[in-house]
Amino acid sequence: MDSTMIFNIVALGFIVFFFYSRFAGVKGLRNLSSEQFQEAMAVDKDKHVLIDVREPGELKQGYIPGAVNMPLSTMNRRLAEIPKDRPVYLYCRSGMRSKQAARILRRNGFSELSHLKGGMMAWKGSVTQQSSGGA
Repeated sequence: MDSTMIFNIVALGFIVFFFYSRFAGVKGLRNLSSEQFQEAMAVDKDKHVLIDVREPGELKQGYIPGAVNMPLSTMNRRLAEIPKDRPVYLYCRSGMRSKQAARILRRNGFSELSHLKGGMMAWKGSVTQQSSGGA
């Protein structure tokens, strides 16, 4: 094999790994539709933690009432703010970042994780519009 062939194989390997790490499922993560997400949060009414992992600028489009804004970019350094003994519900714009957040939480000992499949684009429940304070 020549060096170009080896380079192409390595590059292809990195591409496959990138897509796998972005799109593969997260062990133990419940992927919930909008309706299932609402029902599950109603069952865990006063026990759950609802986290919006979008960036602050995205909150202008509205957020789910009761959500705490904890952008994915800050998740690793804010883990201590999330109780490990309560169910955690995650969402973002499309569902990709909330899955990444779930991976981070899973690696750090969180077990009861759910995310909104399709994110805010799929959400059919009520939305709170951002005031000067945000979510």
